[in-house]
Amino acid sequence: MEFAQRLLSTRRGSTVLGITAAAVAGILLLVYLSQYKNSLNSSAEPINVLVANSLIQKGTPGDAVGSQALSRRTRIRKDQVITGAFTDASSLEGKVARSDIFPGQQLTAADFVATSASTISTKLSGDQRAISIPLDSAHGLIGQIHAGDHVDVLAGFNVQQPTGAVSVIKTLMVNALVLDAPTKSARGIGSGDTNVVVRANSNQSAQIAFAADNGKLWLVQRPSINAAATKPSLVTAQSLLAGVRPVLVKGAGQ
Repeated sequence: MEFAQRLLSTRRGSTVLGITAAAVAGILLLVYLSQYKNSLNSSAEPINVLVANSLIQKGTPGDAVGSQALSRRTRIRKDQVITGAFTDASSLEGKVARSDIFPGQQLTAADFVATSASTISTKLSGDQRAISIPLDSAHGLIGQIHAGDHVDVLAGFNVQQPTGAVSVIKTLMVNALVLDAPTKSARGIGSGDTNVVVRANSNQSAQIAFAADNGKLWLVQRPSINAAATKPSLVTAQSLLAGVRPVLVKGAGQ
């Protein structure tokens, strides 16, 4: 009798343990299923990433990629986002494209490489060009202007007219950005040429190159703030001394 009671008690204990174990297993299963469902929902949740809007060529500055129509923010499923994908245009600052990036391609850290802030190419986009202008200390404000300043570019020529040579000064560029300039001036006026690099478009670059080879160039520094708008001008001795509108005879050689 005593043995039977012990056996019955043991079976009841085993049953309770089995029920408890089953309950625990059920709870764990429910937790797992809940986490799995949350994981699926999380991976399906879209997030914003940057993708190329058009072809981004190798060497394109990140600033240009983020600020122009070269990229756009697009919502993509989280499980489709490539590792290192950029979500904000500010992340592209100080970088350049490592290789060509094609339209629709996600912009990632692997597509860009850090570059020095002083690298001239990072300050150019579209039809902008960097051109080096040979100047002496007096004409180029050497030691007075620095990278980041804005200047006007003037050119002087002796134009051959039927009545003789006419000296002319023409404003080639207004508000040109200085990309690079020497920190020290040469000793003495006209003691040697020093190069100043300015940003221009392709047409202005050709005009500056022509003026450097066939005339004389000046840089005129502009105010750092609140600079008044100005129009390109043409100055001759007649316009300077008598206020006469400068007129050059068509067909005259230069």
